[in-house]
Order: sequence, then structure tokens, then C-alpha cells
Amino acid sequence: MKCAGDIEARQVDEMAINIDPIQVGGRLTADAMKAVIAYGDGYSVCDNCRKPFRLDYIKSPPIADFHADLASWLSMDACRLVPGARRGFQAVCQGLVSKGDPVILTALSHYTEFLGVESAGGLPREIPKNTENRITADAAAETIERVIRDDGKTPSLLFVEGVDYQYGNHHEIKEISRVAHSYDIPVLYNGAYTVGILPVDGKALGVDFVIGSGHKSMAAPAPSGLVATTDEYAETVFATTAVKGDQTGRTFGIKEVAMMGCTLMGVTVMGMMASFPHVKERVLRWDEELAKSRIITDALLSIEGTTILSEMPRRHTLTRIDTRDSFDRVAATHKKRGFFLSSALSKMGITGVIPGATKIWKFNTFGMTMAQAEYTADAFREIATENRLSLSD
Repeated sequence: MKCAGDIEARQVDEMAINIDPIQVGGRLTADAMKAVIAYGDGYSVCDNCRKPFRLDYIKSPPIADFHADLASWLSMDACRLVPGARRGFQAVCQGLVSKGDPVILTALSHYTEFLGVESAGGLPREIPKNTENRITADAAAETIERVIRDDGKTPSLLFVEGVDYQYGNHHEIKEISRVAHSYDIPVLYNGAYTVGILPVDGKALGVDFVIGSGHKSMAAPAPSGLVATTDEYAETVFATTAVKGDQTGRTFGIKEVAMMGCTLMGVTVMGMMASFPHVKERVLRWDEELAKSRIITDALLSIEGTTILSEMPRRHTLTRIDTRDSFDRVAATHKKRGFFLSSALSKMGITGVIPGATKIWKFNTFGMTMAQAEYTADAFREIATENRLSLSD
């Protein structure tokens, strides 16, 4: 089926069980799909935009209420929508980081966190991960001391991932926040893989900023995301324009500099809003998601030579796996080489594993039904058996 011309209709989630590590939390709800159709035009939410002419003040559709609801839901004081988590990183750095400032990231930080620091002229300094691929408060404290000693400055900001994108591991957020605050360093919580799929309480975590990704974890169209903060930092990060045209004398009201005036319009904001009631409800069923994830990790661990590189037992649905001594051993002599695994999964209606990947790869089980989880677990076992890999009980 085609949308138009040579554009094929995308039917990945309609036709297969998708375990792509970065896609499953952003899968649109039916309500979001309806909103996409209704608000596809670029300025479709601006019909009722009145003074002071800013997105987060629009009452119909209820975009203003949505901003307030998001802040409350995350237990923060203020929230703005942004075109993806990366633009949230950039906005915070723009407000807090000056040229030459050291900024703490982690050995598991996403590249866009580095770019956010670089865009403000900051100097990235990393907290090393431990042997279990986790970021600890002790390592954060040692890193802060090292940076102060070597750079001669206290870092202006510390990034930490709620769950990192490589292993899906949880880190010592509360403890790291306490350490950072003892040096008066504000903390940015990267919730790209947590906000929208499991409960996140910014104040309970003790962080100063919560960043979320709409298209990764909030069942929203791309590019979409959010940046939430406390009253202490809201005026800094959401500072309004102060410039004036030197010829015309024009000023620009309450437009926010870091937001470039208005941020999400049309389909992105309306898709995010339409999914929000479902997102609020689904985070309360996180234990069910973990139970389904464990069915599949247990099946994979039953295959000889397979190990899980993420922390165990699993506390997130994104998992990094090592199959160098199982599926990759099969690939060495298989006529399809490394593509045999994704090919076999595809025949069974499962997609999302990178074609050719049989060494170290990731998958994400979020949003599956229990029947799909059991089917996927059986599929991995069946592929292993067909390729003469032994199974344990």
C-alpha cells in the first residue's frame, strides 16, 4: 500500500512485533494518530492564539493546561515542550553554562548531551562507569573533586541519565543529586527512556531539571520532548527576550529566547497531548512491563553461550545482550552469515533487531502484550534449536 507516489505506507507495528530499542516507547496511540490527521497542518494549533502570543498560553486546544499538567505530573514547577530531548539539553546549557565552564556528564551519556554542552562552549568531563556499567555517587564525587582540582572551577551543571541508552541500567540519581548539590551544582536528569514509561518524580529524585523525549517514550510524533524545572531555575532557562531593533525599535514581548519563541506546533504537540492520558495510565503498570521483559531475557539466557550485559535482574525493558558465543557462532557458518538472525525473526513476525547483528545488540520489550512476550521468547528458543544451539531448562 502506498501513501502517495512512491511513498510506501509504513506498517511496522501493524504487521510485526517490534523490539527496536529506541522505537517502542514512542509508538503512537490511536488517539495520537487521530490528532495527527486532524492537526497535520503547521499552524493548526494557532487558530486561537491570542496575546501574549506564545504556545504555552494557548487555551484552545488546551495547550496551556497541558504544560501545567506535565509539570505537576513530574513533580516539577514549570515545563516547556521542545523538539526532542536534545533541544532540552541545549536550552538548559544555554541558560547555565558559560564558555570554558566544565560540565559533568557520564561515561554513558548520549552524544546529544555532549553537543548540548559544546553548543554553550562548555567543557565535557565524564563520570566513569563501574564494572557493572552503573554510575555511582562515589564516582560522581570523585569526578567533581578531580574537575575542580584540574580545571580550577566548580562545574556549572551535572547530567545524569535516569536509564542509559546503552544498557538500560538505573543509576544512583538521588545520591548523585545530593553529592552535586553539596557543591551547589544543579542536576539535569535525562529521562529520555523513563519519562512516559515509568513513574518519574523530579522532586523526590532531587534533580533540578527533567528532560523527556516525546518520540522515544511518550507515544508522540517526532521531534518532540519536554524540559521541566523548578522555580529556582525557571526564570534563567526560560528567560524572555530583552533585545530591541536598533532601526525599528521593535521588541518581542514575552518570547522565550531558549525556546526561540514558540516550540512545538501542529502535529507534534497535539499528538503528545492526545497520548498523555494513556501515558499517565501506562506508567502505573511498569511492573507488568518488567515481568514481560523477564520472560524474554530468561528465554535468551536459556540459550547456550548467551549472556546479558545489562544489570540483572532487569529493571528496565531495554536490554543489551551478548550473543558472540551463541548466535554469532551460528553466523560464522550460516549461508546468510550475520543476517540469519534478523531474517529468522522476520519470518516469525518479529522486527527491530539490526540486520547483521549477532554479536552485541539491544532490544526493548516495552508495550508488548503477555502473549507477544511469550511468543517472542519461544521464537528465540526455536531459532536456537533450529541452529543446533542447546537450551537449558
